[in-house]
Amino acid sequence: MTSDSKIFVGLKPTRKKPTPHRKPSGPACQWDGCEAVGTHRAPVGRDAEGLYLRFCPDHVREYNKGYNFATNLSDPVTARYQKEAANGTRATEGTSIKPPSETPLPSTERSGSAKATNARKTAQQRQAAVAELQRRRLKVLEAKAFDTLGLSPDATPEEIRSRYKQMLKLHHPDANHGDRNSEDKLRASIDAHKILKLNGFC
Repeated sequence: MTSDSKIFVGLKPTRKKPTPHRKPSGPACQWDGCEAVGTHRAPVGRDAEGLYLRFCPDHVREYNKGYNFATNLSDPVTARYQKEAANGTRATEGTSIKPPSETPLPSTERSGSAKATNARKTAQQRQAAVAELQRRRLKVLEAKAFDTLGLSPDATPEEIRSRYKQMLKLHHPDANHGDRNSEDKLRASIDAHKILKLNGFC
């Protein structure tokens, strides 16, 4: 086969052309008088956590030699950069992290508990939730629970609790000398209250 045969006509040489060396692109070095690209970040300092200055590799080394987290201990040149960045006269990148203005109150409840979650709700939110529960059609067990306690489905949480306490006192074994019939009514009242409580009625 020769190089001018039909097989070799469509093939081109695969010699790679040398790629010209490209300069890295990005923000300019923030060192005074430097024209290089600022490829490295350097932290501003104690009063400006989260903010960074951009320097070229040579100047970031020089900045880091004099850098100290405590601004009053830094090298004079580094201290000047930190002061200018903290005052806002020198551009920085990042987000400044500000300490909270007031300390949060410690919680008395575990953060994930239902009690803590419900405590955060406003009175209006609670009333709206109760109204929504009352508006929807009652499930069979819920209707039976209201019937067991002798209450209407639109009873308030306070009415449900007070009726439950009355039923406990009325059907307690100590008050009825161990009567089995009374014991069954006590269990039914307890179960009814549990159902209503689980479904948010009280």
